[in-house]
Amino acid sequence: MPLRSDMPPSASIDRLSGLLMRFPVSAHLHHNGPLCGLNHFDAALGHGFLHVLRRGHLKVTHPGAREVPTQLLVTEPTLLLYARPFTHRFHNPPAEGSDFTCAQLHFDGGAQHPLAMALPPLVLAPLAQVPGLEASLQLLLAETAHVRCGQRLLADRLFEVVLLQLLRWLLDHPATPGLPAGLLPGLAHPALARALTAMHEHPGQAWHLPLLAELAGMSRTRFATEFHAVVGQPPADYLADWRMRLAQQGLRAGRSVKELADALGYANASALSRAFNARLGCSPRAWVSTLTRS
Repeated sequence: MPLRSDMPPSASIDRLSGLLMRFPVSAHLHHNGPLCGLNHFDAALGHGFLHVLRRGHLKVTHPGAREVPTQLLVTEPTLLLYARPFTHRFHNPPAEGSDFTCAQLHFDGGAQHPLAMALPPLVLAPLAQVPGLEASLQLLLAETAHVRCGQRLLADRLFEVVLLQLLRWLLDHPATPGLPAGLLPGLAHPALARALTAMHEHPGQAWHLPLLAELAGMSRTRFATEFHAVVGQPPADYLADWRMRLAQQGLRAGRSVKELADALGYANASALSRAFNARLGCSPRAWVSTLTRS
């Protein structure tokens, strides 16, 4: 279906589905119930975490961290999102017994997942500030309260719903402390989001600056300037990086370079190989060989 550029920039669009359908995130129930004493979550585990503080107070420390406070105190029901592996410790007075539900997060593609790269090391979101969470959390807490058939599977899916609602909240609050220039502020921008979403959903289209600017409802100069300021790189560089991430994902799945070239808008396999080498410093074949050795 051809893309329409005649819709106003304010028209409602789905800014996350195209991204998450190509780069999914899975959640796996890690802990439920009181969490007393000292609990250590090591970056060496290789995955992120989504913690739900249901009641009580929580002291959190980040040993040796520079990107986040080395110590903070959480005093109200709160979501704590560590999208990337990040060492953190929970200190709970045993007498108070703060109550938790936690999930491990696995971003497809690991550190190269677009959202894992875009999110700050820690997102702290009081539950009262995130609309729509109440119903999901009630289901999640009811499901984890008793062992029943399919409990873990259903809890995992509910955690993924909670994560999606948190991401929606971040798009509605791009000034959240610690949120750097990049993908999320771009998707939060009413005009730029149209261009970004179009590139995400149709990576093989022959995108050029005038068409992207038209989709955003902006002049070419203003679009290029604002895109660079908000997203942190020019539109052409963002598109090239997005295509490379999709190429890497396809190569991991065993797709051929020719097939990926056709899907991603390159003239042929050689053109994709040259672009791949220019962006990543090696050929697709050499890159795939590093996967088999790891």
